[in-house]
Formats: sequence, structure tokens, C-alpha cells
Amino acid sequence: MSADQFTIHNPAFRIHLVGMPAAGKTTLGRGLAVRFELPFRDLDEEIVRREQRSVADIFAAEGEAYFRQVEADTLRAVLAEHPRLVLATGGGTPCFHHNMALLNQTGLALWLDVPVAELAARLQHAATTRPLLAALPDAAALARRLAETLAARQGFYGQAALRCAGPTCTVEAAYALVQRYLATS
Repeated sequence: MSADQFTIHNPAFRIHLVGMPAAGKTTLGRGLAVRFELPFRDLDEEIVRREQRSVADIFAAEGEAYFRQVEADTLRAVLAEHPRLVLATGGGTPCFHHNMALLNQTGLALWLDVPVAELAARLQHAATTRPLLAALPDAAALARRLAETLAARQGFYGQAALRCAGPTCTVEAAYALVQRYLATS
């Protein structure tokens, strides 16, 4: 282990990443998991594995209410199965079924706060694969929807213990932020 490597020895430690779609939760989560020597899980991937169908298929067949219940149930199952991990949540996860309170109670929540313009740029070509963005006609509509969604979700995201702001929230920046938090708490 290098001198700058910081290992979490707590047998029950989790980092929960929250934020908008395309904020980088999965990418950053994988990097943080390596840096902190923790397992990594992506909540949407867990849902797909357990349901044996894509998130888009779940939304299309069952609707958002069903998806949000499956999401909450899967979150609780993942937390029960993994006392140590880095978890990338879905963008809406913190906003339903008291999930944000659960995330704060069971780990260290980190909000990846990326500006709407950057989110829109990242999602422009992938929006059709995301159920809540697929029907938008153009980039301007996508940016408006993202701004509205962020406004509705900020109260939940803002409950996270840590916030990494801007499009430059790298693995290194988030790692340092978590290290500073752990060193002072």
C-alpha cells in the first residue's frame, strides 16, 4: 500500500453516491471502490440482475411506481448483503421510500453535483435509453427536464454528508473529500 493510500478498517463502512443521471456515479464509484479497497455495486445493475430485464423494460411494462418499489427493495437487500461497499444509486433513488434517510443511516452519502449543462451534454446521445428522458424531442427539452428534475431532487441530494461539485469531480477529488471527512469525524 502506498503512503497516500487510505484504507477503511471499519468492518461496516459504505460510501453511497447520489446525484443526477450522468453525474458519474458509476464511473466514480468504481474508482473509489478501488482506492478504498471496497466492493462496488451499481443499484440499477442490481435491479436488472434481480428482475431479469432492463430498467427501461420495467418502466414500460410496470410503470414508475413499481420500479421505485423494486428499487427500494433492492437497495435494502444490497445493504443487508454488503456491510462494506461503494454504492452508485440511481438518480431518483434518494427521492422515494425514505431512501435518503436510509443511505445516511447506513453509510456516508456523497452527492455528485454536476451542472445541468454538463449533464445535458453527457446525456444528449444516451437520453433515449433512459426511461424518464426518452420522449424528449431535442437538446433544449432535455436541458429543461434536467433542470426541473434537479430542482425537485436537490432537497434530497442536499441531505448527503458530502458534496463534490462541478464537472471536475474526479475520483481523486472525491477520494480526498472522503479522506478529509473521515479524518475529522
